[in-house]
Amino acid sequence: MPLYESVLIARNDISQAQVEGIVEQIEKLLTEGGGSIEKREFWGLRSLAYRIKKNRKGHYVLLGLNAQPELIRELERQLSLNEDVLRVLTLRVDAIDQAPSPILSRKSEDRGGDRGGFRAGGNKPSGRFESGRGGRRGDDREEYRARENADMDAE
Repeated sequence: MPLYESVLIARNDISQAQVEGIVEQIEKLLTEGGGSIEKREFWGLRSLAYRIKKNRKGHYVLLGLNAQPELIRELERQLSLNEDVLRVLTLRVDAIDQAPSPILSRKSEDRGGDRGGFRAGGNKPSGRFESGRGGRRGDDREEYRARENADMDAE
C-alpha cells in the first residue's frame, strides 16, 4: 500500500485529549478500510504563521499513514467537515521515517540539551552585549584606584 505523511492543525481552544480523539477517529476510519497509522507525533500547541479561521495558535499532529488513495481522500473529506480541524496537508512519501521529526528533536534540545552559545556556559562575547550598568564599570574604577595607589607608593 502507498505511504503518506499527514500534518493536521486543530484549534487551540480544544484540549489535548480532544486532539487525541480526532486521531483515534482517523485510526478507526483507516483500520475499517484496511489501512493503518505507522507513526504519530503530537507537536503540541504552536503559533501559526498567519491567522486561520480567527485562530493564532493550533495543536499540530504528524501522522504516518499506510492506506489506499481512496481511503486518504475519504479521510481528508472527513477532516474538512470537522470544525475542530483548521488545516490538513497530506503528502505521498516513499518511506515513513521512524526517527523523531526535526520539530520534535529541536523541541527536546530547547528543553534541556546543550544549546550552545554563551548562555550555555561559553564565554560571553565582549562589546555590544554589555548593558552599561555596573558590569565592567566597577572593575575599571578598581583598576584606576590600583594605578593611582601604585603611583603614590612610587613617589
